[in-house]
Amino acid sequence: METTTRQNIISTVNDLQRIEIPKIKDARGNLAVIEKECIPFEIKRVYYLYDVPSDAFRGGHAHKTLYQFLIPVSGSFEVRVKDGCNERLITMNKPDKGLLIVPGIWREIENFSSGSVCLVLASAEFNEDDYIRDFEDYLSFKGI
Repeated sequence: METTTRQNIISTVNDLQRIEIPKIKDARGNLAVIEKECIPFEIKRVYYLYDVPSDAFRGGHAHKTLYQFLIPVSGSFEVRVKDGCNERLITMNKPDKGLLIVPGIWREIENFSSGSVCLVLASAEFNEDDYIRDFEDYLSFKGI
């Protein structure tokens, strides 16, 4: 039998956080810094999405226990998040502002601008068992 935490089941789109990444301004260009205090988890995996066609989307799943922090390091994209009852569309277009996605939230990333890059920091290494890839299964996971 699969175990989940109560947080996974009760998390809502209101639990998502836009977090400002500390930056050092300089006439030569800005420097953004992500250190221990910036995000509320230890980074175990880093990956990025790029060359995504503007009419395509990524994501289309939820995680049972994984935290993710999405950063638009170049260009823009939108993150559509759902909790089974509510939905939000969040535009990501500033490289010094990231989006913390908590476990138990369905996400789809869409409307990528030309040349956009989405950097993802994750709280764990890849684990297929942590994914919920079917929305009906997701609703069942949430108890809806």
